[in-house]
Amino acid sequence: METKAAPPPTPSEPAKPSQDLSHTWVVAAEIQVEPRIASIADFRGSFKTTAGQRVDALEVYCKGCRRPYDEVRGQDCAEKVDNRHLIGGDQSTRKKRKVPQSPRGATIIPGEKVQRRGIGAYMAGVSRPR
Repeated sequence: METKAAPPPTPSEPAKPSQDLSHTWVVAAEIQVEPRIASIADFRGSFKTTAGQRVDALEVYCKGCRRPYDEVRGQDCAEKVDNRHLIGGDQSTRKKRKVPQSPRGATIIPGEKVQRRGIGAYMAGVSRPR
């Protein structure tokens, strides 16, 4: 007697790994250094500290959502959930900014065209501070 075997189970779609919504904590620090190390740090943008050096933490905040540790501890990172907090909230519901009124009797006089690209702009000082 032959028995029919059940068809092999169809492979279900693999479960998507859940998105990591945790904060990335960073510390704004203050470290006292020698003048030689200060010049290296200014030139390279980084420097090495000695082992056991004490570092004063000025602020602890999330690198993504830029919110302080004590405000968002235990919550999901807003930057990973939705980036709207960086642009001032939902643009469709946010109140529009007020345009300042010009003073009475003031007239707007258009200036000359400013060259912002090319060698002419560089020579005129547009792209470099004076």
